[in-house]
Amino acid sequence: MSDIPAFPTAQYADGVRPSGFDNGMTLHDYFAAKAMQAMLARTPWDESGVSYAQLTGNAYQMADAMMLSREL
Repeated sequence: MSDIPAFPTAQYADGVRPSGFDNGMTLHDYFAAKAMQAMLARTPWDESGVSYAQLTGNAYQMADAMMLSREL
C-alpha cells in the first residue's frame, strides 16, 4: 500500500528503466509532506508547541488515512 510511487514514470518496452533511475518518493510520503505543509501553514511553528517528531507523526497519521481512503 505505501510503496506506490507518487510520480510514476514510463518504462521502456522491455520493462527496464535506465540504470540509476527510480520512481522517487512514494505516494504515502507525498501525502505526508502535503499534510505537514498544511499543518505548518496553519499555525506558526514557534507557537505550536509541537516537536518535529510529533509533527511528522501527525503528518504520517494523516497520510495513512488518505491511503486508506483511496481503497474505499
